Amino acid sequence: QVVSTCERYAVRRLPFARLGDGDVAFFERLMPGRVVTGEEEVKPFNVDWLKSVRGCSQLVLKPQTTAEVSQVLRYCHERNLAVNPQGGNTGLVGGSVPVFDEIILSTALMNEIISFDKVSGILVCQAGCVLERLNEYLEEQGFIMPLDLGAKGSCHIGGNVATNAGGLRLLRYGSLRGTVLGLEVVLADGSALDCLTSLRKDNTGYDLKQLFIGSEGTLGVITAVSILCPQKPKAVNLAFLGCQSFAKVLETFTTCRAMLGEILSAYEFMDEKCMELVERHLKLSSPVTGSPFYVLIETSGSNSTHDEEKLNNFLEQAMASGLVTDGTVATDEKKIKASHLRERITEALTHEGYVYKYDISLPVGKLYDLVTDMRARLGQSAKNVVGYGHLGDGNLHLNITAESYSHSLLDAIEPFVYEWTARCSGSISAEHGLGFKKKQFIQYSKPREAVVLMQQFKAMLDPKGILNPYKTLPSAP
Repeated sequence: QVVSTCERYAVRRLPFARLGDGDVAFFERLMPGRVVTGEEEVKPFNVDWLKSVRGCSQLVLKPQTTAEVSQVLRYCHERNLAVNPQGGNTGLVGGSVPVFDEIILSTALMNEIISFDKVSGILVCQAGCVLERLNEYLEEQGFIMPLDLGAKGSCHIGGNVATNAGGLRLLRYGSLRGTVLGLEVVLADGSALDCLTSLRKDNTGYDLKQLFIGSEGTLGVITAVSILCPQKPKAVNLAFLGCQSFAKVLETFTTCRAMLGEILSAYEFMDEKCMELVERHLKLSSPVTGSPFYVLIETSGSNSTHDEEKLNNFLEQAMASGLVTDGTVATDEKKIKASHLRERITEALTHEGYVYKYDISLPVGKLYDLVTDMRARLGQSAKNVVGYGHLGDGNLHLNITAESYSHSLLDAIEPFVYEWTARCSGSISAEHGLGFKKKQFIQYSKPREAVVLMQQFKAMLDPKGILNPYKTLPSAP
């Protein structure tokens, strides 16, 4: 059952103006045929991907140009109407849906590729381009996007940048903070900030784009992105391994990094419970069975013979030293796609009932201890406690499932999970952001002085607080 966000979290609506007939008429004149008002039509935009929170917006706007976004925000700023920017709505922390009746500003129709330079590998596109479509376009030119996510079929590049999405390629290509070269952003008052540079080196003043990368739509609406794309690897190999303990998963990673070096592009781990859920709910079969832990290793390079030889040498070493008990290598495309079990875990978990999701950065040696401690703490009150993630980046996805939402179970999980993470000097959000669900816990990862400075940035760029209110930051005192 999807409970409205304001009911579940007992949050109070801020004194924004209420939407009137005159407002709707203005927007319909501005973008005829691209204003959504019917209750049923608006409903999908009000509910998050996990179906865990729900807003009460009565209006969805679908601009096609930066000029239209600018006019919308200028009008909303003058009228004191709150706005919820929304991309593909695949976020997992309640950041992409309204809390109350905020106007939803969807980038769905801002999906034009503006330019691509095959020499430099720099792509410029509108914010509403779907990640998978961009990757398909680039593959035809011999390039790929520097990020890959399970939600690639529906997430938008603007939303990826706004949340600083991590994903499966971060180990190889780094975060969006490094690959995004420039942004075009519309500020709360409607003024457009054109920092859409396509230069790899530009050392003139403050790097303003970094303010908006990861700001979750609270400081401005990203309308276009300039991003550096790597060449498509000529050879992609994938190994799926079974390990008998998490200590062996860590040792395997150390060996893997030493032996595979520059061709290592992903090192993912999952526990046996994750694999069981994927097999049961999605009817996918694991190429390796009977292990407490599984590891997915991806290599990508320019010479298939060289890469396969390195991977096979590594596997021989790992098996001979007892690090790995079973393993298989997939080199052809079909096998690689079939082995992408890791990407489907989130989907499998949704079949289990209600999911409490935690996305945490920890020192790699302690990564799985949190799962073990949480299992012991919750006992029979949770249906499942599972852990998987990007071990190469120290990123754990802790998921706890129950038949339905329970406030007492949430109390047993929070703030325990954040206190545990803080004690290890970890981050309470590695890649999903804070959104609505995690904003009140920011102090577990950031000092008070940093939070105050963030609030000052927000007040300067959005003095009326109309952009994605109730998200990312605790209310300023």
